[in-house]
Amino acid sequence: MFLVGLTGGIASGKSSVVQVFQQLGCAVIDVDVIARRVVQPGYPAHRRIVEAFGTEVLLENGDINREVLGDLIFNQPDRRHLLNAITHPEIGKEMVKETFKFFLQGYRYVILDIPLLFETKKLLKYMKHTVVVYCDRDTQLARLMHRNNLSREDAEARIKAQLPLKDKARMARHVLDNSGEWSVTKRQVILLHAKLERSLEYLPLRLGVLTGLAVLASLLYLLTRYLLPSP
Repeated sequence: MFLVGLTGGIASGKSSVVQVFQQLGCAVIDVDVIARRVVQPGYPAHRRIVEAFGTEVLLENGDINREVLGDLIFNQPDRRHLLNAITHPEIGKEMVKETFKFFLQGYRYVILDIPLLFETKKLLKYMKHTVVVYCDRDTQLARLMHRNNLSREDAEARIKAQLPLKDKARMARHVLDNSGEWSVTKRQVILLHAKLERSLEYLPLRLGVLTGLAVLASLLYLLTRYLLPSP
């Protein structure tokens, strides 16, 4: 099995592309969903956030008030680093759990939906393939204005706050161009899925695990056959 990092930009159509991959039966891990899950009550990160930032970050039902927490770390690098130190290890653990689950289910590859894949670069070394959902800037701007009912100025400000899609496209191994008709984009997704499914890059890990299991089984056999006393 191998990992595929998928990213895009605001209003580029990444969520729609993910839905197509899921419809094709692909395994998808949404890092944003995991990030929200690990700060829910009952998780270690929730307790540590309350210890670090106080009960003022809690809603009445005990959930983390993301808006209040965001205000507390805004323009305060030390507090932001503290929050990252609390949440990132827990996010990593959940990602490993879900990846291992898909490995046991026999998937050849797993897609990790990571919004800041190229910005943080921390997970790039684990990705066998990287995919960017791209659209040209004019299309991105028009879609964002229409979707969020924003003025041109506000929409441009949101786009400028992110790494440009053209830069992400240059760094990615695969680019899905979503600038035109959706049917064209969907066809690109189907072709990429077929290419990844045909790839033999999943074999090394799977063969390594099977070899390890075979060695373990042999050791257990020798232990029971020669070392344990006969009944």
